[in-house]
Amino acid sequence: MSYIQLKTSLPGPKSQAALERRKNALPAGLAKSTEVVVERAKGALVWDVDGNQLIDFAGGIGMINVGHCEENVVRAIREQADKYIHTCSLVTTMEPYLDLAEMLNGLTPGDYPKKTLLANSGSEAVENAVNIAKYYTKRNAVLCFEGAYHGRTLLTLSLTSKYTLFKKGFGSYVSDIYRIPAPNLYRKPEGLTDEQYVQSCIRQLENAFIAQVDPESLAAIIIEPVQGEGGFLTMPAAYLHKLREVCDKYGIVFIADEIQCGAGRTGKLFAVEHSGVVPDIIVSAKSIGAGMPISAVTGKASIMDAPHPGGVGGTYGGSPLACVAAIEAVKILSSPAFLQRVGEVGAIIRNELEKWKEKYTVIGDTRGLGAMQLVEFVKDRGTKEPDPDTTLTVIKDAVAHGLIMIRAGLYSNCIRLLPPIAITDEQLTEGLAVLETAIARIKK
Repeated sequence: MSYIQLKTSLPGPKSQAALERRKNALPAGLAKSTEVVVERAKGALVWDVDGNQLIDFAGGIGMINVGHCEENVVRAIREQADKYIHTCSLVTTMEPYLDLAEMLNGLTPGDYPKKTLLANSGSEAVENAVNIAKYYTKRNAVLCFEGAYHGRTLLTLSLTSKYTLFKKGFGSYVSDIYRIPAPNLYRKPEGLTDEQYVQSCIRQLENAFIAQVDPESLAAIIIEPVQGEGGFLTMPAAYLHKLREVCDKYGIVFIADEIQCGAGRTGKLFAVEHSGVVPDIIVSAKSIGAGMPISAVTGKASIMDAPHPGGVGGTYGGSPLACVAAIEAVKILSSPAFLQRVGEVGAIIRNELEKWKEKYTVIGDTRGLGAMQLVEFVKDRGTKEPDPDTTLTVIKDAVAHGLIMIRAGLYSNCIRLLPPIAITDEQLTEGLAVLETAIARIKK
């Protein structure tokens, strides 16, 4: 059975009409990676307004780990909407907020009292986490990393890397932010082993504390345990342990941004768990809401309690509709069966990608953790010169044949594979075949 069923070319006539409406009604800066216009979605399948059935390998940029319209999530939203929609956590206390907070307090790493603040987006959560760290430490400086993506508010855009795509034209930015390169094993200097390279990155970190910022001035170090937009770079365990050591020594708040790499995507509920490092604060969003707008800042109670009453919060933070969706989603995401399936999905993808790397010279690297996998395209394997044009060509070809995909990477030369974990083996295999065919058409 073919799960991709195309009744028209993509985009079809109804989609074209909707895209014209988008062009006329929405700002040009709101880019789109595909021309798919959605009519409905279920599991790992998406139907467009022209009746075409597609396979989703983007998952809303990692937002739909449990699958589109998961039945328990949908039921919880409906039941909550019949009770009340929202009364504002700054005015009243709502039990769904409490239930989700208690759940996250218990599931995040760390054997100590924790508290959780809920917000609406990953950007809001990161901003709250950094502000709380500043309030707690009475310091202003923050250390972040090249390739990082932390959001689009003024503070989080200041933390975000990839200047031209995200930051061009929007400055000035928040001061007292310091950025150093993140470990990238694929692009390490020639002649170094992985271990030697990681040690050189640690020395670079130590040098930054002399050349850029006094560690005693740092309120926080924020890092994605696996960079998302930066190209699915897994931070080496030794490097994360060094960050933890530094934070402990100088009283710095260690913030793990788990917005894309968390929610079970890597085979652990939180990606940082692979290293054994326990952050002071974990920021989560995207898939914890199964498509609903919700994010969370979960951390040590002593840190989270630092701001004065009224110092944190917002009108829509902890929406009961989003909370009940997240409760059902997190139940699934943290279950042994789901995490086992993550490993199975990741293994199927990884096995195919490794074969492709042997067959197609345009592929410079394949990498990832769990079901967070990626293909990096280069013009030359020796020089590793990025090839964003080929990347875009492959995506357009795959989308035209019914596979929803998106790019990634500091150089926009990577394709990220983030299918809903609800995907079946048959759907996954079919989608991978479409992607390989698109790569093969390049004839390199």
